[in-house]
Amino acid sequence: MTLTVHQFPCLSDNYGFLIRDDATGQAACIDTPDAAAILRELKTLGWTLTHILNTHWHPDHAGGNAEIKAATGCQVVGPAEVERLGTAPDRVVDDGDVVMLGETRFEVINTGGHTLGHITFHDAADQIAFVGDTLFALGCGRLFEGTPQQMWASLAKLTALPDATAVYCAHEYTASNARFALSVDADPALKRRADAIFAAREKGEWTVPTSIGLEKATNPFLRAPLLRPDIADPAEAFGAVRAAKDSFKG
Repeated sequence: MTLTVHQFPCLSDNYGFLIRDDATGQAACIDTPDAAAILRELKTLGWTLTHILNTHWHPDHAGGNAEIKAATGCQVVGPAEVERLGTAPDRVVDDGDVVMLGETRFEVINTGGHTLGHITFHDAADQIAFVGDTLFALGCGRLFEGTPQQMWASLAKLTALPDATAVYCAHEYTASNARFALSVDADPALKRRADAIFAAREKGEWTVPTSIGLEKATNPFLRAPLLRPDIADPAEAFGAVRAAKDSFKG
């Protein structure tokens, strides 16, 4: 069983992901940030799209649904909140549901916090997770709708995945995340990673995907209880780090 992932930049800082179950040729896009770019990439690859897998309702993640569905006839699968953009998914999914793309099995994990109904698609066999805006390389999503407690619980679900799991997050925010991380964490491993990130970005290289193990070791949001030992509740410690990032100007 093999899943091919085709990644490409779009909009100002999004990544598009087209995925293909190699056993059957069925293909999907993870979110629809830029319909024209996605359709162009599909044509270049020669893939036939069968599914859209939405992680949450924000326009830079589900705004291209209607155009892409009209062009391909694909099925839209995602959380109920996607209906906020005007059209309900063909199939609504939430925590514990399973989505099959050919022979590739995705478990749906509710990872609310950035939005209330945000979900992650986890392919355990290939050790891949499409996390939308829940977890970023050295970062996490802003809490537009959820609480620190909800987001901390969601991040805990992701950190429970095997360390080798490849994390496909939806934005290239890593350099700015690294600057914040260095302001709150003096760990040498973080400094080494940040230096590598700055060098990569200077050359225009991508920093996505990351991995669960790397984020557990260096991401300040996942390390919040260690960084804020003065706060007994881990979720509240996370909330304090998240609030610091929200006001960070570096």
